[in-house]
Amino acid sequence: MTPSSSSAAHPFFSRALLAWYPRHRRDLPWRHTRDPYAIWLSEVILQQTRVKQGLPYYLDFITTYPTVHDLAAAPEDEVLRHWQGLGYYSRARNMHHTAQQVVREFEGQFPGTYAGLLQLRGVGQYTAAAIASFAYDEKVAVLDGNVFRVLARVFGISADIAVPASRKVFQQLADTLIPADAPAEFNQAIMEFGAIQCTPLKPDCLFCPLQSECYAFQHGLVAELPVKSKAKAARTRYFHYLVLRHADRIYMRKRTGKDIWQGLYDFALTETELPELAAHLILDQVEALGGKLATDRVEEPTPAFRQVLSHQKLEARFHSLWLQEPLSSASLSASGLAAFSAEEVEQLPKPLLITNYIGK
Repeated sequence: MTPSSSSAAHPFFSRALLAWYPRHRRDLPWRHTRDPYAIWLSEVILQQTRVKQGLPYYLDFITTYPTVHDLAAAPEDEVLRHWQGLGYYSRARNMHHTAQQVVREFEGQFPGTYAGLLQLRGVGQYTAAAIASFAYDEKVAVLDGNVFRVLARVFGISADIAVPASRKVFQQLADTLIPADAPAEFNQAIMEFGAIQCTPLKPDCLFCPLQSECYAFQHGLVAELPVKSKAKAARTRYFHYLVLRHADRIYMRKRTGKDIWQGLYDFALTETELPELAAHLILDQVEALGGKLATDRVEEPTPAFRQVLSHQKLEARFHSLWLQEPLSSASLSASGLAAFSAEEVEQLPKPLLITNYIGK
């Protein structure tokens, strides 16, 4: 299948969406502003995140950091702590760096064009199109998961949306649909239509204003479109956290490198191929960290705490271990660990797994 060539479909599509949108759109705070900073903030938070989950984070960020200068000046640990629980933490780090870039290179003003916005770190084609159209009324079509789905169904496009080369097919079509006199309204409308009407599962086809022109509906292909090849099966990783304590202090470390949760804090970690970790291996790990246990007996670990990420599943067990004496400066330096009070731990940015463990 290729995009429908019906000459009537294109103007009908745009008119129908623009008529549908005012009656059905959700009242969301970023739809009441032309401030590119606020719009950018909402787009970053809502990437791979549902509106219901992302809205409290948006309100928190826009209150805590009302301007791009405020966000740029904030410590990264503080930004990550406000992001805690939202996942995909690279978004938060990129967001922080982008704010600093806007302040440093653009005097705190977001570029006023789609091409200029693409110069910003972490701002891709979709985000640049969203800001350019919503803030500056530039005629540039957005293309996100909702838009892919609507276009694939209505116009009968079978190009695999998981393949980067397919983007050109959809982008060319979207660019022919967007009206010059209402780019912001159209982009909001098509995304909202995909979010609440033409949903991935059980779309509301019975009351759809595009039903008569929808290729998928007319040909019984609603469940088959859009085409998206399956991602690789997620691998399972087994984490064993050594929760080292002495007196009223607990030892944690800031994650570095290219693995998950960069910049967040967790405990000393041993990763294994299998779910279990023998007691003598725990003792060996404590010794390697420069510690001496206050008892020879190693308590049973917690039941598994599980978290599913985009391409991997995590299964973590926590081993609570008390030390005879504090870790030495040399041991802390070698391991990357540091001692924190309970109040300090509360303020550190942490992965959801760690937060759930501490909460229990």
